[in-house]
Amino acid sequence: METTLRGVGVSHGVAIGEVRHMGTAVLEPPAKQIPAEDAEREQGRARQAVEAVAADLVARGNLAGGEAQHVLEAQAMMAQDPELMADVDRRIAVGSTAERGVYDAFASYRALLANAGEYLAGRVADLDDVRNRIVARLLGVPMPGVPDSDEPYVLIARDLAPADTALLDPTLVLGFVTEEGGPTSHSAILARALGVPAVVALPGAGELAEGTVIAVDGSTGEIFVEPSAEKRAEMESAAAARKAALSTSTGPGATSDGHKMPLLANIGGPGDVPAAVEAGAEGVGLFRTEFLFLDDSKQAPSEEKQITAYRAVLEAFPEGRVVVRVLDAGADKPLDFLTPADEPNPALGVRGLRSLLDHPDVLRTQLTALSKAAAGLPVYLEVMAPMVADRADAKAFADACRAAGLRAKFGAMVEIPSAALRARSVLQEVEFLSLGTNDLAQYTFAADRQVGAVSRLQDPWQPALLDLVAMSADAAKAEGKSCGVCGEAASDPLLACVLTGLGVTSLSMGAASIPYVRTTLAKYTLAQCERAASAARAADSAEDARVAAQAVLSGE
Repeated sequence: METTLRGVGVSHGVAIGEVRHMGTAVLEPPAKQIPAEDAEREQGRARQAVEAVAADLVARGNLAGGEAQHVLEAQAMMAQDPELMADVDRRIAVGSTAERGVYDAFASYRALLANAGEYLAGRVADLDDVRNRIVARLLGVPMPGVPDSDEPYVLIARDLAPADTALLDPTLVLGFVTEEGGPTSHSAILARALGVPAVVALPGAGELAEGTVIAVDGSTGEIFVEPSAEKRAEMESAAAARKAALSTSTGPGATSDGHKMPLLANIGGPGDVPAAVEAGAEGVGLFRTEFLFLDDSKQAPSEEKQITAYRAVLEAFPEGRVVVRVLDAGADKPLDFLTPADEPNPALGVRGLRSLLDHPDVLRTQLTALSKAAAGLPVYLEVMAPMVADRADAKAFADACRAAGLRAKFGAMVEIPSAALRARSVLQEVEFLSLGTNDLAQYTFAADRQVGAVSRLQDPWQPALLDLVAMSADAAKAEGKSCGVCGEAASDPLLACVLTGLGVTSLSMGAASIPYVRTTLAKYTLAQCERAASAARAADSAEDARVAAQAVLSGE
């Protein structure tokens, strides 16, 4: 009998197939004491396992390329964290086996993060995956990972670590469903990059029996268990129609009455450029430069290394617009040379622009590298600062850009509610705004962007979040300046129409979403988008906002 479940749709498309569950490693090794004379040998075993797992993660990243590579390299650094390894050594020295020492050390760190409610708790799935891989290697059991299958299937997991998501084979993994996670988790972002339909935050997903046929709608978040022949035909027909429409989707983004809405790509480095170009991106709306810095947490990359990476991206978009975000370190992206250790709440501490202003040499080197990389190129370079709170922040960043001789537009990211509330003040110092809706939602609703339990508050359809978007767009219009959206909200085709109606001037998203947004936007006039935006803001919940906007656009 057909039943319907609902999670959070995070990657467009339809998948119909049998359930296969993610394999897991043995989570808890036996607790037993070792003789003191065996401690050094066990410590050596632990170090060898850690280095092997780190090397495997780096190799997986090299194979995956693009943004996935940077995520996996960051996870490898997590495995080699010196404080964690020191804790492992201490536990072994007092009698633990290598595997038990690793397990307990990671468990202690995990509990610290989770209980403190810090932003870093959003990386618990990554931490668990690293621990499981190290323990599995020490115990000699199979690594956690995607199940072996000769037939295509829908993958079910409690959560998916980046190491698993990055290497999913779309010819075998039709889609995936997780019990945990959120719309802005690493897995969700990588799923969109891969073009794999995905639904997250579905309680009870693990209870779906192996071999059960399910139909996954990655747009609506609906899961149909044992779908009827009629439901399967309906979903397959809709998917085919959508694919046909996408294949003919080309050219600049615009509404049906010709209102231009540039569609840009979010990238993490040169490896993401080919997909953006293929999708017809009109430029880059968010170049996340922190991945270049995560290669080595001990020191910043040289000016020459930065110039090479930046120029590779800038050259790919002649006459196009490339918006670069300067280093956004801190919270879940700590860097030994930049971010403070032992902050009680890194998400609310020294991160983003605050870190850079405390280390002006790092900011100066990056701005100088960007200036040299753009020299002689016919590209429209724009540079923005993350985590701008007020006019003083915006001025400090603009002054640093001018001092570095940077010939580009200077902008501010709106990720903190104060910046949206005082957007006109911020715009006295900079030339554009860019809304990072992922963090803006996190700080507006006090809801960690990686925690599935609060995913409803991370929904970008929340009317309060739409109010802040409208406030920022209105301020930019009043000042004669631009205001784009570079958060994952822009990747939702229906929400893209609403954002257009709210007055934003560009939309930036993962490359795989651009054809969906282009096709949907072209169906409606600007007036329809504006009416949909008004209806969404008048609602009292994210779901009601979505339904209200859809009703307006469908003419109901």
